[in-house]
Amino acid sequence: MKRRTFLGVTAGLALESACVLRRQDRSATLPEIQTGRLPRWRGFNLLEKFSHERNRPFLESDFEIVAQWGFNFVRLPMSYLCWTDPDPARWFEMREPVLREIDKAIEYGRSYGVHVNLNFHRAPGYCVNPPTEPLDLWTDPRALDAACHHWRVLAERYRGISSRRLSFDLLNEPAKINEETYGRVVRRMVEAIREKDPTRLIVADGLDWGNTPVPSLGDLGVGQSTRGYRPMTVSHYKASWVANSDRYEPAWPFQNEEERWDRERLRLEQIDPWLDLHVRGVGIHVGEWGAFRHTPHTVVLAWMKDQLELWAEVGWGWALWNLRGSFGVLDSERTDVQYETWRDHKLDRKMLELLKQVV
Repeated sequence: MKRRTFLGVTAGLALESACVLRRQDRSATLPEIQTGRLPRWRGFNLLEKFSHERNRPFLESDFEIVAQWGFNFVRLPMSYLCWTDPDPARWFEMREPVLREIDKAIEYGRSYGVHVNLNFHRAPGYCVNPPTEPLDLWTDPRALDAACHHWRVLAERYRGISSRRLSFDLLNEPAKINEETYGRVVRRMVEAIREKDPTRLIVADGLDWGNTPVPSLGDLGVGQSTRGYRPMTVSHYKASWVANSDRYEPAWPFQNEEERWDRERLRLEQIDPWLDLHVRGVGIHVGEWGAFRHTPHTVVLAWMKDQLELWAEVGWGWALWNLRGSFGVLDSERTDVQYETWRDHKLDRKMLELLKQVV
């Protein structure tokens, strides 16, 4: 083992041991991991390390809130640039102080009974969002080697922490990538993780921005993560990063001259294509979903209710994007919501109660 890696692992384990002495362990309340199934976790995405520009420590108060409300899952979509340099020549160097902040998030999960799912939203060589990476994960072995190194380091660092508490979500939303190429990359990452931690629970996002199942990964023993953003007319109305997002006024059900979206279409296109994997023993989870703040609130709630009830029917969990912010239940800055002041936040009480109601 390299000295840098050894020190990182030692630091992570030392933090774990120290925190055991001063914090209550509520992880026993988390569901057990069953072969061929993912628990029906329900929770939120926390965005402190979504990009290296923000790169803030995760907040213990978020974990406390999630647990207090009766949820048990957080997904941490992270950029590798939070802990390494953008220069590919330095991609194998990882900054220990930032890794310690991830350690703390995992410890918060243990303390509050919240499962933590680590996700590379930006990995060496790929991100669904701009800017483009200097090397390409799908074609350049240097990028894939670096991405595997990062997962290998985290796998070794957190070896010994139960998959009941911690899972890895390899790569956020592969977009215009063919299944063969994606499968090759996923298998390399899984191999890197299992080299250090053979029992770690791993999840791979579906293709086409997470919307399409990947049957060829069915033998790999990993879960798959789908999305709950369709139709984009409802979920991303007036989103500046989506072209023509203000073309149609949102409604639910939604219909224009070209198409109709309703509960049954959601079932047909967002549920049914995944059921074969489900039957084959591949666990499914909805890693992201939600609606941007400009969609009328009544539309959002009606659309969310249908989504939640459909997922409940098939036993899938979910993680709302996000807890605090323009898609979330706190501080979303919607203009048509009567907010409740709660712990120095503006709480969307109707949305929260809907999320708690559909179990």
